[in-house]
This record gives sequence, C-alpha cells and structure tokens, in this order.
Amino acid sequence: MYSLAEENYLKTIFHLEKECEGGVSTNAIAVKMDTKPSSVTDMVQKLAEKEVLLYKKYKGTQLTKTGKKIAANVIRKHRLWEVFLVEILNFPWDEVHEIAEQLEHVKSDELISRLDKYLDFPDFDPHGDPIPDKHGKIKPSEKKLLSDLEKNQRGICVGVKESNSEFLQYLDKRKIAIGSKIKVLGKEFFDGSMMIQVGRNQLFISKIIADNIYLKTN
Repeated sequence: MYSLAEENYLKTIFHLEKECEGGVSTNAIAVKMDTKPSSVTDMVQKLAEKEVLLYKKYKGTQLTKTGKKIAANVIRKHRLWEVFLVEILNFPWDEVHEIAEQLEHVKSDELISRLDKYLDFPDFDPHGDPIPDKHGKIKPSEKKLLSDLEKNQRGICVGVKESNSEFLQYLDKRKIAIGSKIKVLGKEFFDGSMMIQVGRNQLFISKIIADNIYLKTN
C-alpha cells in the first residue's frame, strides 16, 4: 500500500517522464508539485527504497515497471471519476479535476472495475485524455496541437493540454469543446496567433490558446 503523497509523486513523475528525456530532475518535480527540492529528494529516496523508481543524484529519477503501473492506476481512477462526474452527475468539465484528485486515491479495485463497467468502458476522459486500462496500458491516439496547423487546415477538437478551470471556462465562453469542428482561417507569422472558425463563429485566439488545444485532423 502507498500513501496519498507517495501516489501523487509517482503520478507527477509519470507525467514528467513524457516531457523529459532521460531522468526527471528533482527541480522539475519540485516545481510541478509546488514544494521544496529537499522535500522531493527525501521522498524519491524513500520511493527508491521501495523499488518503484530509480534515483541517482544529479542524474534524475525514472519510474520502474512497478512504479509506472501504480502511477497509471492512479491516473486511471482519476480519469474514470472525471467521466462519472461529468456524464452522470452533470458537473461542468472545469469543476471536476480537484474532486477527482481526492477520489483517485480510493483503494478498492472492485469499485473501480464496476465504475469502468457502469460507464461502458470509456477510452477518454472529459478533457480528451486517454484512460489507462486495468493493466496500465494507454490506447494511443493521433492528435495535433491547433498551433501546428496552417491556414485552411481543419480538424475536430479531441482534447486539451491544459485543464485548469480558467482555461476551460475560456473555451466554454467561445463554444469550444470536445467534438467542436475547427478550421484555421489565418495565422500570424509574427506571434503565431490565429483566426479560426468554430462552427459558424469566427474567433481570434493567441498562440497560448492554440498551444493547448488538440485536434484530430483528416
């Protein structure tokens, strides 16, 4: 059994491994978790003793096979609960992350198995993130950032990179959601800002926004 704090560390390292080549640095973990590097060092040493990660001073941290499985299971529970909160309890997609952060630490595998079945085995959460299966495997999906598209290219919104409530509320106000059809009408070379069409509406968005919207293109 692992504590809530230990699970949060494993989950954070799991996500950071996708962004970092080689080991994940102590500083990167500290920034992501908003804590002191010394606290991170203490925790990763503790987790290394439990053989769920490998840690070498100055070379960073990597999850072991066991560590990855534990982290993927926490992420699986988090994303299944987000689906439940949005689809069954009718929570807005910008309100479910913090609640799911609490529910993801439920220990009952039977409960999560029944939850998955009740939801008809969803592949993605309300933000478009893939849900790991019970073995920790994640279904691959082909998607591109909106910022990578050029003029006259189009696609369907399948997810968001950033899922904080302020960003999701911004998208809600502009009628951008999972399933929205988006076409690039123009793109500024200077700063990467875009004029896009969402349904019948034309919008001007910054590169920061375009960097956080995933599309499936033809």
